[in-house]
Amino acid sequence: MDLGIAGRKAVVCAASKGLGKASAMSLARAGVDVLITARGVETLEATAAEIRAATGAAVSTLACDVTTEEGRAAILAARPETDILVNNAGGPPPGDFRDWDEAKWRAAVEANMIAPIMLMRAYVDAMAARGWGRVVNITSGAVKAPIPVLGLSNGARSGLTGFVAGLARQMAPKGVVINNLLPGQFATDRIAVTVGAEAKRRGISGDEARVEMAKAIPVGRFGDPAEFGEVCAFLCSQQAAFLIGQNILLDGGKYPGTF
Repeated sequence: MDLGIAGRKAVVCAASKGLGKASAMSLARAGVDVLITARGVETLEATAAEIRAATGAAVSTLACDVTTEEGRAAILAARPETDILVNNAGGPPPGDFRDWDEAKWRAAVEANMIAPIMLMRAYVDAMAARGWGRVVNITSGAVKAPIPVLGLSNGARSGLTGFVAGLARQMAPKGVVINNLLPGQFATDRIAVTVGAEAKRRGISGDEARVEMAKAIPVGRFGDPAEFGEVCAFLCSQQAAFLIGQNILLDGGKYPGTF
């Protein structure tokens, strides 16, 4: 399928690995000029080279921390306007809420709620003025079905979800499409952290926890990041113009609810 976005410009945050990298790869394959950001220079440059080699697309890099004001200012300086924004940031650590002080809560909210809101604030009005824009916020399946050991993520990302529900409908008449993409359990570095926390909570080995977690997913496995990237690219496509303010859950069927 031709997504109709060749020649568009995109900013993909936290894209040196994992789901951000997969999203950047799929957008580049669709002909999008991609700016990818991450904190680590070496991994970021290696990822950019890999995407260029695989797709032939233009890929630029910016080493920065999107969760800080300085990092977001650097992104805006590097790409003052963009057609597509993919918001992404590493999730906060798992644990017990009794161990999280106010500083940990502030860090989680800054990274997973405030940062994406500030980037949307910076970009969506110019998108609207041009009559076209796409925003995908990578959040978490925990928004739909909270995960006990990921309370910081449950709270911060749910706040972002509530904000986006209103903003998406305000921007829709202006051609700006905003949606959230909620990953379940994918085969990324992040899953190792979740597996470790689950193993500790239940007093079992990491291998046992990994096997049991995979079995609990109806498809019987963790997701492939490439599958996630393709869905992200579709949400940025011309064909997604009527898909407004939705929370797209990509979890292999694990969430059991009808709604």
